[in-house]
Amino acid sequence: MDRGRVSFVGAGPGAADLITLRGARRIGAADVVIWAASLVMPETVTEHARPDAELVDSSQITHDDVLALYRRAADERLAVARVHSGDPSLWGAVQEQYDAAEALGLEVEIVPGVSAFGAAAAAAGRELTIPEVAQSVVLCRLEGGKTPMPERERVREFARHGTTMAIFLSAARSTQLVDELRAGGYPDDTPVVVAYRTSWPDELTVRCRLDELAAVCRERKLWRQTLFLVGPALAAGGTRSHLYHAGHFHTFRKPDPAARRELRATRAGRA
Repeated sequence: MDRGRVSFVGAGPGAADLITLRGARRIGAADVVIWAASLVMPETVTEHARPDAELVDSSQITHDDVLALYRRAADERLAVARVHSGDPSLWGAVQEQYDAAEALGLEVEIVPGVSAFGAAAAAAGRELTIPEVAQSVVLCRLEGGKTPMPERERVREFARHGTTMAIFLSAARSTQLVDELRAGGYPDDTPVVVAYRTSWPDELTVRCRLDELAAVCRERKLWRQTLFLVGPALAAGGTRSHLYHAGHFHTFRKPDPAARRELRATRAGRA
């Protein structure tokens, strides 16, 4: 290796076997593995790291300490795997680290991971984009926490779309969250999935209504590591996808003429 390298690896939502093959390989090739023991299952690191790799728990050190490790990697041409929970592109505090590592002359890459919202939907057995019900997913967090929010990014404004929402980092203020969702137009009977530590051994998935969300959090003492999925798609039945309809065509398949006429008639009736 001509110069050191930092790989920001998305470890997934928790379970050790939800890391990607590429992520596991980067951990296996690393001289130094930096990971948050409170958010990443130990086996995610220990099953893949080399016996001689230096393992550093990032929950015990500061940002400056991490940068010092990157400087050492640049000086000694080391490979570093910086392991983040979920996907590094979402609330991962990755950009400032990426920029700093790049400024040090290191090779830098991001290895994507399975996000908690996808894992929560899987645990609940739900598709988040049901045709004619919801075709968008809003990923957001409640304003007013430790990190300042842009003025335009308020939960109530996102809720006005009426589509599926995946809400992170908001469990400690569940009553405020319910108020914001109501202000945005979601009725009290809107279906909600409360997902705590999805894919961990103690995972919990609770289905409830919007007007029950705060009580569920209080009764279960869910103050952190909890994600909320909200929206009508969470209770909608599956509908016929036009993608696999015999009348639909694409590069690899020609339509059945009769089915094509039927599909066109159906679409015209909805216009």
